[in-house]
Amino acid sequence: MIPASAPADRRSFVASALAVLPGLLLCALVSGGALAVQTLELRLLGRAWLDAVVLAIVIGAAIRTVWTPPDALRPGVVFSARTLLEIAVVLLGASISAATVMAIGPGLLLGVVAVVGVAVVASYGLGRLLRLPRRMAILVACGNGICGNSAIVAVAPVIDAEPEEVAAAIAFTAVLGVVVVLLLPLLAVALELSELPYGVVAGLTVYAVPQVLAATMPVGALATQTGTLIKLVRVLMLGPLVLILSLLVAARGEQGGSRNVLGRLRAVPLGRLVPWFIVGFLLMMGARSLGLLPAAALPPMDQAATVLTVLSMAALGLGTDARAVARSGPRIAVVVTLSLLVLLGLALALVSLLAVG
Repeated sequence: MIPASAPADRRSFVASALAVLPGLLLCALVSGGALAVQTLELRLLGRAWLDAVVLAIVIGAAIRTVWTPPDALRPGVVFSARTLLEIAVVLLGASISAATVMAIGPGLLLGVVAVVGVAVVASYGLGRLLRLPRRMAILVACGNGICGNSAIVAVAPVIDAEPEEVAAAIAFTAVLGVVVVLLLPLLAVALELSELPYGVVAGLTVYAVPQVLAATMPVGALATQTGTLIKLVRVLMLGPLVLILSLLVAARGEQGGSRNVLGRLRAVPLGRLVPWFIVGFLLMMGARSLGLLPAAALPPMDQAATVLTVLSMAALGLGTDARAVARSGPRIAVVVTLSLLVLLGLALALVSLLAVG
């Protein structure tokens, strides 16, 4: 027997799909332009100096700077930047086997945890030294050390951050994250980093998972696999970080004890602490390692991940307004930039200390 609500649910699904379509088509046009430029580079220069993944961000950001897409396009752009990217990350898990994890090694994974911890503390210290308010310094430190906007949004309810503080912290990290994606491959060339150490550096310094893909795909498959795995280790540290912050907030003398801590933790959706695409990525990686995925399915999955990544990068560019930097305030800009340089220095020191690659 078909439930009476089925027709209404079907209409709702169709309406949602139609709402997404215009923005998705815009992202597809930007992606097509990026692929066309990449093809032109190959024909004229013999190689693509700027990969389509990076070009999609640049073209999208250039469009966003001179033109604000109307509200009708927003659902499709958000869908491309979030859902399509998450699906791409899950598919990327199929390209990583146990051999890749073994190449990274437990020592490096422990080093990643240590670097993130030091980076969060150092960034908070810089913020307070430059007289940022306590909550703003915490938001910047968590965004810098863990995963950019996602960490900022997850931590905000725990420390009772104001909406204006959240918006200011997100504004600069979003723009600076794109700048890092564009400059980091140049650093790899300057320092002569091979794919494995470059993947480690990118995974440790780039803010968000999609930006890691954009920064590593032009360098090579091993760099992409390593960078994504290192980045996901950072993302998984968000849960323990939120718990620690909850305990620290309670320890500042607020009433409520353990009930206060639990209340703050409940304010953070589980999906922000352990995103579904990370679980999917790990399951796909496990399936690949156990030989459960047919070899014939791996190339199409890799190609699909690449196409979805280019689409999501176009959406990321369309959502990046460079003018937001001016609105975020010079002090925040200085703290975020210095924090990123500290994180980059720690990443390079870890690669050198462990002789990665």
